Amino acid sequence: MARSSIVILAALVLLLLPGDVTSVSTGFRKSTTGFLQSPLPPPASSFSPSSFSSSSSFSSSSSSALRWTSPFSSAAQAFAGFHHYRDRRRVGSSGGGGRRGLGMLKMMNMMEVEEGRLSLGAPRYRPLSGRFITNGGVQVTCQVEDVMDTTKEVDALLEGLDSHEGVLLASSYEFPGRYARWTIGFIDPPLKIDSRTLDFTVTALNARGEVLLEVVRDALLHPESPLPLAGLERGKLSEEEGGGTVLRGKVPKSEEYFPEEERSRQPSIFSVIRAVVDMFHSEGDPQFGLYGAFGYDLTFQFESIELQMPRPDNQRDVVLYIPDRVLVVDQDKRAAWRVEYDFSWKGQSTQGLPRTGRVREYQPLPAGSLKRNRDSVVGEYARRVEEAKGQFKVGNLFEVVLSQTFFKECPLKPSEVFARLRTTNPSPYGFLINLGGNEYLIGASPEMFVRCERTKEGLRVETCPISGTIARGSDALEDAARIKAILTNKKEESELTMCTDVDRNDKSRICEPGSVRVLGRRQIEMYSRLIHTVDHVEGYLRKGFDALDAFLCHTWAVTVTGAPKTWAIQFIEEQEASPRAWYGGAVGLVAFDGSLNTGLTLRTIRVLDGVAEVRAGATLLYDSDPPAEEAETELKASALVDALEYRGPGTGDDEGGEEVMPPLVPLARRVLLVDHEDSFVHTLANYLRQTGAEVSTVRSGVNALRLIEETRPDLVVLSPGPGCPKDFQLSQTISAALAARVPVFGVCLGLQGMVEHFGGKLDVLAYPMHGKPSHVDLTALSEATDGSSSSSSSSSSAGCSTSSTDSIKLGHKYKIFEGIPQRFEVARYHSLHGNQATFPKELRVTAMSEDGVIMGIEHRDLPLAAVQFHPESILTNPTHGLRMLANALKYLQFEEDKK
Repeated sequence: MARSSIVILAALVLLLLPGDVTSVSTGFRKSTTGFLQSPLPPPASSFSPSSFSSSSSFSSSSSSALRWTSPFSSAAQAFAGFHHYRDRRRVGSSGGGGRRGLGMLKMMNMMEVEEGRLSLGAPRYRPLSGRFITNGGVQVTCQVEDVMDTTKEVDALLEGLDSHEGVLLASSYEFPGRYARWTIGFIDPPLKIDSRTLDFTVTALNARGEVLLEVVRDALLHPESPLPLAGLERGKLSEEEGGGTVLRGKVPKSEEYFPEEERSRQPSIFSVIRAVVDMFHSEGDPQFGLYGAFGYDLTFQFESIELQMPRPDNQRDVVLYIPDRVLVVDQDKRAAWRVEYDFSWKGQSTQGLPRTGRVREYQPLPAGSLKRNRDSVVGEYARRVEEAKGQFKVGNLFEVVLSQTFFKECPLKPSEVFARLRTTNPSPYGFLINLGGNEYLIGASPEMFVRCERTKEGLRVETCPISGTIARGSDALEDAARIKAILTNKKEESELTMCTDVDRNDKSRICEPGSVRVLGRRQIEMYSRLIHTVDHVEGYLRKGFDALDAFLCHTWAVTVTGAPKTWAIQFIEEQEASPRAWYGGAVGLVAFDGSLNTGLTLRTIRVLDGVAEVRAGATLLYDSDPPAEEAETELKASALVDALEYRGPGTGDDEGGEEVMPPLVPLARRVLLVDHEDSFVHTLANYLRQTGAEVSTVRSGVNALRLIEETRPDLVVLSPGPGCPKDFQLSQTISAALAARVPVFGVCLGLQGMVEHFGGKLDVLAYPMHGKPSHVDLTALSEATDGSSSSSSSSSSAGCSTSSTDSIKLGHKYKIFEGIPQRFEVARYHSLHGNQATFPKELRVTAMSEDGVIMGIEHRDLPLAAVQFHPESILTNPTHGLRMLANALKYLQFEEDKK
């Protein structure tokens, strides 16, 4: 019978079965070594601080049924009609239908893997309960149960990580084709592997770990192991350290030649990791694996770098855990489950042994004990940028990433810091890791390091290099302007280009020829404070290479080192003020099914003995500006520092953006807005109301003239409009306002009307500027005598300055542009403009466009001013637009009104 027919028949059987399909008694689980029939353990206990020390024993007699633990291996596309069962809202519903739906979901999850769908980092599927044999002969009993109250479970896990070793990995960021939202975590793992240089230890953290310790020992000392260990030293930790058994060893150095393509196979601490992965290798459970952190210094096991800085005694290069109880939440599929494992090896078993761990409460640093707040004095980072530019000039480097560290007291518990960071800075690689020894990693990394998973085409490796950074705006309009700025910035483009070229080179070392492709180029990812440009690169591994090879060939990413990579790493070692420790390394999961998911250790707080360390870097090129690069590192660190100081919304701690305008002071002024049949007049009125003004809008004509005379408002605003000023008798409106001693502010057509009213003429643009952006430069008083020259700009043509006009002596009488940068971008909707040759002597120019068109004017004596652009448009920064209108209300007054 065809495979697809078997699957269809199986699906029909599942739909007709009463109850959960996992109670089918004729199924088996496929492992690397074949099929093993398995009895069921009872339900697992939940994560909660009160149950940390409880025993969760298994009893094979508690259930006589056998779990169905092997999916049918046929074409999943035959089940296109069953995809409605993927709705996780059916999970936990009452009645047999809900249970049948749940069983179908389990099957569909596995079928999705066979169909080759990418996981986007999320759990690929929910495993099924049962037993299996690993590649090395370890018998694993797997018990899976659904979790309903995920918030309660995750919060309990977070609370537990304050005092128990363990890991929480969480993605709170989505991006199509790249990232999904999920959470995986555990506490009280039974086994821990850590290392420093080539020395490593394997520690049993509880009685269950004693069983696993023997498994790892046998794997490392196996006669066929490629790791040439002379032996392992067995010892016992002190009671203060936990009292467990520990194995200590050292990876011997090798003089054997390894081609560059096989550099990841030379003896290193990864030889130990590979031996463990091979021992536990098994298919069918993507949550089963090693979890933890990889330090930056691991690269020195593969690169000949001359170390310049001493490393502290407590620095570790690797900390990895094998958990025996894992909480998994897949937000995308609205599903959550808990997996518990028991292990049997050579007559020893973890069944019946308690899932306990050492309790060590977080110890903050006593107040006032912090010895320093950064590892580099202010200005030192900028000096290092100058050093780098010297290397760029002679061709020793193309780019390099230098970093610096900031220190803060951390009175908050790590779980509280993580919760705040997750709220204020959602990211695809969030994590909280209790490494033991009063050391924690709390992160919100935006960048994937390496992700590997099996597809129909083979073992796929992907990365997402990030380079190119700009601060977020205060709203979507400012964000759009800044996205445009970064996408048109040649320096930022060069940064990412070099990063991706190096990344493609890393993959080409071990990938199939022609399989390395750029999937996304300079795509925008937005985070709480920053906007990044990101590339997305994939490749497919050649036969003989695995996920660890993919991990190592990228170590470490060019986005945290530079290019050429080896020379950049040496320069970093010579220039930075302190060792990087975990910064620039990776965190994540090395799964025993051959997959891997890791994020770069960026935007990370390392808490050690109550001191929070925040390290941030910037990508440097020859055209880098040293002070700006130093400021970028401070900006990147700010979101993390705020998580340590956060005081809640509304205090300014959670706001992004790099340009801060003075706050608007509400002005209770009456404004008469004269409408010239414009399509933007009500947005203009809305802006005026935001300043605190009372606004009345009236069409131009007799009613407008009457209201000016009768009501005598505080300000008349002349709106934009089609046609020319004479179409609306605009000069008559200005005369009426002056007769009533009412100040006037004009927008677009309003400026043109003022020019004509005082005897000037209008010209027609060669190319209409309708909905077009332009840069505007403010003019200084000494230059702004008339409109005869466009060279009266107070901003150089070198680029955009963000300096506020508060510090620039423009000398404008009515200060319409107070608090505005001397160069800024605006929206233009006009064909007519003021002729410079006939510009009235009564007026002066206050702003010019980059193409030499008058953009702002004011009267020399009377309170009249106008702008040719649209302050209310989305192309004009709304902060700037509001500020100009507020200034008009504040400063446009006759002398008697001021008194």
